[in-house]
This record gives sequence, C-alpha cells and structure tokens, in this order.
Amino acid sequence: MNITPDSSMGELVKLNFRTAQIFQANKIEYCCEGNKSISDACKESEVNPERLIRQLEAVLSQKRPDSEYLNNLDLNEICSYIVKRHHTYVRENIPFLKKNFEKLFKVHGEQYPELLKIIELLNVFTEDFTMHMQKEEIMLFPFIQGLESAKKENSPLPRSPFRSISNPIVMMMAEHQNEGQIFDKICELYANLRIPGNSCTTYEVTLRQLKDFENDLHMHIQIENNILFPRAIEIIKE
Repeated sequence: MNITPDSSMGELVKLNFRTAQIFQANKIEYCCEGNKSISDACKESEVNPERLIRQLEAVLSQKRPDSEYLNNLDLNEICSYIVKRHHTYVRENIPFLKKNFEKLFKVHGEQYPELLKIIELLNVFTEDFTMHMQKEEIMLFPFIQGLESAKKENSPLPRSPFRSISNPIVMMMAEHQNEGQIFDKICELYANLRIPGNSCTTYEVTLRQLKDFENDLHMHIQIENNILFPRAIEIIKE
C-alpha cells in the first residue's frame, strides 16, 4: 500500500495492527478517529508527517498474521472473536486492576491522593464499559450476525430493532471515544505518580497491567470501528 498524507489511519490499522503502535507512540488518536487522514492527525498532534509515514512504511513492510486473520473472517466470526477475546479480557482483568489500586491507595493514598481519583475513574469506566459490552452482545452483534447470514443465504435482511443500523453504531463509536478518554486519563494519572518501584512491587505490576489493558482496549475499539462496523453498514448499502 502506498502511504500518503491523505491516507486514512483506520485503513492502515486495519491492514496491519502494528501501525497502531506507531500512532500511539506519536500520541495520535487512531481508535475513535480512524477516518481522519494522516495529514490532519499530524497537524493536530504536531507530528512531522514525513517521519510518521516512514515509520508506518517500515511496519507495513512486515506481514502481520493477526491482521490477515481478522480480515479473512466473516462478520459472524468477528463478533464472536471480539466477545471471546476482548470482552472476556475486560471482564477478567478489571477485578485485578481494582484490587491493586485499592491496595496501593491503602498503602500510598496519603502521599499520593491521585490514587483516589484513579479509583473513581476506574469505577466509572467499569460501569460504562460493562453496559457498553452488554448492549453489543444482546442487541447489536446478533443483528450484525443476522446480516451476515442473510447475505450468505441471499435471503431478506433480518428485521432491524433499530431505526437504522447507523444509529447504534454511531452511539457505540461515541462511547468508545468517551471510554477511551477515561482510560487514557487513568493511565496518565498513574504514570505521573512515580512511586519508587523498588519499594512497591504492586506499583510495577499495576503499571504493566495498565499498559497491557490499554493495548487490548485500543485493539478492541479498532476492530469494531474500522473493520466490523463499516462492513456491516456495507451489507445494508448493498
């Protein structure tokens, strides 16, 4: 793929997920603003577009099995993959993060009052994102899977529980952006604490947990925003 300043970030991440790491390293929001061009994104983040394109080209020169795998799945399989891989990851890891932050606050809360703010933000994120995943699993994903089945069988599309499929998709993407910003704030606050690692193993463990969760969240949102949702809308248009 020939990368230009007009190239879409979402298309690049869809082609190879490792490009997401490049955008992330340059503090460029790619999850919820995937349709934005490289040029516009660089202007907002004050990044040199030529340097960024060189970094992206280096990544795209290497094949990424995960990207090829997801692009070859149908919508039914992608929905199942998101639930089994990413929704399960969120549900399994949130309790560990909460427990560690509560432990840190108990020991370091007096010296680092920011920990209380982090706990409050994590509670908001947990409540909002849990509801978000439930809406996808109960309403949106089953409908998208029905679209895929109708396309394969050349049968009428399933009756929509929505006025338009664009409505819940727009809502899900808005929630992605809001929840992503909440988690980014958690990571920012935590990174600025600077609790000495040699005096608190929990601090170091939680730091790695946060980074891993952040990477998974970005991947999770990218798959929905730039692969699943556009393909579902395309079936309706067809």
